[in-house]
Amino acid sequence: MKLEDIKKVYFIGIGGIGMSALARYFHGRGAEVHGYDRTETLLTKKLVEEGMNIHYTEDVNQVPEGVSLVVYTPAVPATHRELAYLREQGLPVKKRAEVLGIISRGMKTIAVAGTHGKTTTSSILTYLLRCGGIDCTAFLGGIAANFGSNFVEGKSDWVVVEADEFDRSFLHLSPNVAVILSMDADHLDIYGDPETLLETGFRPFAAKVEKGGRLYIHHQWREQLGELPFVESYGIGGGDYRSENVRVENGFFTFDYRSPAHRIDGLQLAMPGRHNVENATAAMTVALQLGVGEQDIRVGLRTFRGIRRRFEVLYRSEDRAYIDDYAHHPSELKAAIGAARELFPGKRLTGIFQPHLYSRTRDFAGGFAEALDELDEPLLMEIYPARELPIEGVTAQWLLGKMKNPNKRLVSKANLMEAVERAHPEILLTLGAGDIDTFRETLKAYFEDNRHL
Repeated sequence: MKLEDIKKVYFIGIGGIGMSALARYFHGRGAEVHGYDRTETLLTKKLVEEGMNIHYTEDVNQVPEGVSLVVYTPAVPATHRELAYLREQGLPVKKRAEVLGIISRGMKTIAVAGTHGKTTTSSILTYLLRCGGIDCTAFLGGIAANFGSNFVEGKSDWVVVEADEFDRSFLHLSPNVAVILSMDADHLDIYGDPETLLETGFRPFAAKVEKGGRLYIHHQWREQLGELPFVESYGIGGGDYRSENVRVENGFFTFDYRSPAHRIDGLQLAMPGRHNVENATAAMTVALQLGVGEQDIRVGLRTFRGIRRRFEVLYRSEDRAYIDDYAHHPSELKAAIGAARELFPGKRLTGIFQPHLYSRTRDFAGGFAEALDELDEPLLMEIYPARELPIEGVTAQWLLGKMKNPNKRLVSKANLMEAVERAHPEILLTLGAGDIDTFRETLKAYFEDNRHL
C-alpha cells in the first residue's frame, strides 16, 4: 500500500491518543478522515474542529463510501459491528501499529519503547531535536504542551514514534535508532508472564533495529537483553551515558551529564522527578548523537513544558498543590509519589487512585498496595474496566484489603468531592489511566476557590 493512494481513511476508535495522532497525520496530507468512537471527548471535539467527521454510535450506515484504508485500535473487540462490516467489504483493515510501520519505513525512525516513560521521553526528544534545528515529525502518546498536540509535522526525514509493547505492536517497526526505557512486567493479559514479555516482545524489538543503527537501554536492564553488538546504556549514576548529582534547586530538578563525548553541568529540567531525569537522559543522549548542540539541549530541557497528565501541576500556591498523573502501574505510582515527596518535602500527600483493568489490578495487587501505602492518605476508586469484563473477586475493596495504611478508604465518583473536602489536602495527586481525569477541572476549581483556607 502506497501512502499517496490513501484518499479517505476510516478510524475505529479515533479518540484514542495514538489513533488521533495518525488521524491528524492523514488529515494533514489532504486525506478525508472519518471515524467512530464510543464517547465524545475534548480530543474528539478538537478533531471535528480541525475538519474530521466523527460519530459516536456503532452504526454501519454512518460509514462513508469510498474508504481507502480502515485503521483500528486493538482495544476494539473483534465483534464490533463496524469492524466486522468493513472486513466483509474486503477493504484494507490495519491496526494502528501496522500503519505507523508503513509511514515510518519511508523515513529515518527513532522508536522509544518501554513499559513506562514512552510519552515523556518521546516528547522531550522531539522538542530537543526541534530546538537543535532537526525538523522531525512525531507521533506522541500525549498532548505535549510545547506543541499543543500529539502529532508534530516536520519537513526532515526523521520521525519519532512510541514503540508500544501492547499486543506486540512495536514489532511492526524497523527503527534506525531505538530506546528501551524499562521492561517491567505489564500487559500480562497479552504475554502471560514476564519472561514471555522479554522473549517475544522486547528482544525481537531490539533485533529489529536496522543494521548500522543504535539502541540505548536503561543500564539496569542491559544484561537481560542479551548479546547485541550495537547496544549502549544510560541512566542515573550508571551506564555509558549517565546523569549524576541529581538535586532540586530553585524548583528545578538539576543534574550533571556525562558521556564519552560530553560533560555538561547544571542542567535544569522543568518536569519534576528522578524518573523524568532518566527520561531526559535518554532523550538528550539521542539528540546529542544526532548533532544537537549542548546549548540547545540546556535551553530545551529548561523550557520543556511537559505533557498533559504526566505529573501535570494544575494548581500550586505556597502551601498547597494539585497534580494529575497518568500512573497506572506500581512503578509509575512510586515514581509520581516519590517526585511529589521530593518536590514538596514535609507536606501531607493525599492521593486518589483509579485502578485500570481488572487483569492488571489482579496481576500487580501487591505492588499497587505497597505503592499506595507510601501516601499519607490514599483514596481508592473502583476499577476502570476499559476493554475488559469483571474478574470475580477482583475489586477495589479487595485491593484495599491488601493495603496497610491506616488512613486508606474507598471513594466513589459520587462522593469523591465530599471526600476531598473532608481531607482538605495540602498536596493532592489524582492517579490513573481511566476516566479520573474528568475530575480535573472540578478539583482545580476547588483549590482555587479555597486558596485562603
